[in-house]
Amino acid sequence: MVVERGFGSYLFGMSDKIARQATEAKDANNIKDPHLGWMIGFLFLVSFIGLLALVPLRKIMIVDYKLTYPSGTATAYLINGFHTPEGAKLAKKQVKTLGKYFVFSFFWGFFQWFYTAGDDCGFKNFPTLGLEAYKHRFFFDFSPTYVGVGMICPYIVNVSVLLGGILSWGVMWPLIAKKKGSWYPADVGDSSLHGLQAYRVFISIALILGDGLYNFIKVLIRTIAGFITMVQQNSKSMLPVSDISSSMSTAEAVSFDEERRTELFLKDQIPKSVAYGGYVAVAAISIGTLPQIFPQLKWYYILVAYVVAPVLAFCNAYGSGLTDWSLASTYGKLAIFVFSAWAGLAHGGVLVGLAACGVMMSIVSTASDLMQDFKTGYLTLASPRSMFISQVIGTGMGCVIVPCVFWLFYKAFGDIGESGTEYPAPYAIVYRNMAILGVDGFGSLPKNCLTLCYIFFAVAIAINLVRDLAPQRVSRFIPLPMAMAIPFYIGSYFAIDMFLGSAILFVWARLNKAKADAFGPAVASGLICGDGIWTLPQSILALAKVNPPICMKFLSRATNAKVDSFLGLS
Repeated sequence: MVVERGFGSYLFGMSDKIARQATEAKDANNIKDPHLGWMIGFLFLVSFIGLLALVPLRKIMIVDYKLTYPSGTATAYLINGFHTPEGAKLAKKQVKTLGKYFVFSFFWGFFQWFYTAGDDCGFKNFPTLGLEAYKHRFFFDFSPTYVGVGMICPYIVNVSVLLGGILSWGVMWPLIAKKKGSWYPADVGDSSLHGLQAYRVFISIALILGDGLYNFIKVLIRTIAGFITMVQQNSKSMLPVSDISSSMSTAEAVSFDEERRTELFLKDQIPKSVAYGGYVAVAAISIGTLPQIFPQLKWYYILVAYVVAPVLAFCNAYGSGLTDWSLASTYGKLAIFVFSAWAGLAHGGVLVGLAACGVMMSIVSTASDLMQDFKTGYLTLASPRSMFISQVIGTGMGCVIVPCVFWLFYKAFGDIGESGTEYPAPYAIVYRNMAILGVDGFGSLPKNCLTLCYIFFAVAIAINLVRDLAPQRVSRFIPLPMAMAIPFYIGSYFAIDMFLGSAILFVWARLNKAKADAFGPAVASGLICGDGIWTLPQSILALAKVNPPICMKFLSRATNAKVDSFLGLS
C-alpha cells in the first residue's frame, strides 16, 4: 500500500534537511519537519479513502470485464500451489533456504557495523574499483539488500540502471563539471540547484517524466480501447454489469470453477451506500482537518483533488488490470506541478504540491492495489468482505507502525536523507525539486540545463517507442529510461550491487534453471530481509549511544603519507 511510500519521497521532501540540499524555498512557509504526531494523523486522513473509491466497481472490473491483474493472478496461483502436496514440499525447502540466507545477511550486517566508527568508514565505502572511480560513486558497497534486489529484478532493469550510472557519473557529470564558470557560477557548490546539482536532478526528472508520460498515454489508449471493446462485447451478451440477481448466462460457456468463484465473489457484498457514504464522509473530514496540519493547503485544493481522484483511480486500476503497470507516481507528480503552480511560492506552493501529491497518490495507488487483491481473492475463493475489512485493519496498523519505524530511523541516523550517506532518500530531493520547478518555472535553471532536459525527455519517449515497435527479440535488449534515471542523481554504487545479483542469478540459471527459478527468489528475499532486520538493532545501538569500535577508511598514497607525517608515524 501507499502508506509506506511517502517517507522516502513527498513526506520527507517537506523537511528542512531536504530543503537545505535543494538550496531554494527554504523559508518556514515551505518546510515541515517530520514529527510522529502529524505524520500519523496525515496518513489516517489520506490512506483510507482510496479503499472506498472503486469498491462499487469491483464486480465490473473482476467479473464482467475479467481484467487480468497479472500480479494478483500470479499471487493467487502461488497460494493455490501451496495447497497441493508438491507445492507444500517445495515451500518447506524455500523457507529453509530463505532462513539460511537471512541469517547470513543479518550477521554480515553485524560484522560490517564494527568498522563504521566514523564518516565514510566501513565496507559500504570500499573503493573496490579505485579511488578515482569511488569519487564518481563507482564502487561495490557489499550490500546484501541490493544484491538481493538484483536477483529479483529482470535483467534488463539491472543493465539499464548500470548503463544509466555509466552514462551520467562516468561521462556526463565529469564533462559538465568542466563547464563550471561557463554554464553555471564557479562560486556555487555541487549541491546547489544553480550548479551541477541542477543537471543531476532535472535531467533525471526529465527521463522519469518522459517515460511516465509515454506509458501513461499508452496505458490510457489501451484502457480506452479495452473499455470500448468490453462494452461492445457485454452489450451483445447477457452478462449483467451491476445487478447481482440477473442471469449469468453469456455467449461463452462458463466453467464450473468460474461459476463457483463468481458466486462466492458476489456473495459477500460491500454495500454501495457504505462505499459512497464513506468516501464523502472521509473526504469531508479530510477537507476540514488537513488544513490544520498544513495551513498552506487550502480546503478548496483538497476538494478539487477528491473530485478528480476517483476518475484517475479508475483509469489507473483499469490500466493496471490490463498491463500490471501502476502509474500512481505519475499522477502524484502531476499533482505536484498543478498544485504548486496554483498556490505559488509565496503561499507555500512547495509544501502544497508535496501534500497534494500525497493525497492523490494515496487514493490512486490504494484503489489499484485493492483491485489486485480482489483479483487474488476471486481466484482463491476468499471472501471479498473479509479481504476489505482486512485491508482496512492493515491500513490502520500501517498508519501507526510505518511512521514509528521511520521516526526510529530518523532519530537514530543523523545523516539520513543526505546525499552520499547510507540512506540518501534520493526521491525526497527529486520530489521537492519538482515542486520548486512548479513554483519557479524553468527560468531559474542554469545554462543549457533545460535544453538537456528537453533532449532526455524526448530520448525517453523515443526509447519507449522503439521498444514497443521493435520485435521482441530486439526490444528485450533495449534499456528502460525509468531505470536509467535512478542513478543519475544518487550514483552507481547500488547499480553495481544489483548487476552482481543479476549475474549470480544468470550463472545459476545456466547451471540449473529449475533450481534457480525455484530458489532464486528465496535467496534474494533472505538477503534483503536479513540486512533490513539488522537495521533495527543497529538503530537501537545508535539510540543507546553504543558506537562501533573501528573505522576502516581508505586513503590515497599521498594522503596517507600526510596523515602519517601529521601523526608522527613516518
